[in-house]
Amino acid sequence: MNDPAPTKQYRYYDLLLGAFVCVLLCSNLIGVKKVAAVELPLFGLVVFGAGNLFFPISYLFGDILTEVYGYARSRRVVWAGFAALLFASIQSFVVVTLPPADSFKDQAMLEWAFGSTWRIAGASLIAYFCGEFMNSFVMAKMKVLTAGRFLPLRTISSTVAGEAVDSLIFYPLAFYGVWDNSTLGAVLVANYIIKVGWEVLATPITVRVVAFMKRVENEDHYDRDTAFTPFSLKV
Repeated sequence: MNDPAPTKQYRYYDLLLGAFVCVLLCSNLIGVKKVAAVELPLFGLVVFGAGNLFFPISYLFGDILTEVYGYARSRRVVWAGFAALLFASIQSFVVVTLPPADSFKDQAMLEWAFGSTWRIAGASLIAYFCGEFMNSFVMAKMKVLTAGRFLPLRTISSTVAGEAVDSLIFYPLAFYGVWDNSTLGAVLVANYIIKVGWEVLATPITVRVVAFMKRVENEDHYDRDTAFTPFSLKV
């Protein structure tokens, strides 16, 4: 009986997974309910959701993971992020719901910051799940179709698709009826432009990081025979 082939070990895969989950949790829990307004040259007053300012970094990680390790390993990272968001939602609900002690005077502030966590987190979970898998799917498919060429085009295109799905799901589910429709539309469009803009500006860095990771990991995966179902943890 032949022994099974040993699983390939990677130097940075686990670190990228941890960084991805960290960015995801912070961008979904810190300041997600705050609407910011900044006056920019040429653009005028730009209104956007402050909590999502750093969310596009997770898509940069997603691009790197899919490009280097492939869709299946990127899928495991997406599920790890999903589990982390779910636990954060449960913890927030329990903390807010517990009766406060008489000496605790900040319950109202806590409820404002995390009181709608179930709605926001539910919208985040659905939008994140759909958006991240769309990003990875487009990235993996385009890599095969282009024979690994045109990396900047692939990273930007996958983000355009993934962030569109994410934004169109998250904002209506999370804030419809909470914000007026004009604010909701303005924040949705502004955040989408910011997220895609992040990807464009970060493309030179992404290209260099991908080249470094491929070299040190000795890996450049092509998803030619990959089962693209999101409902699996197999690699």
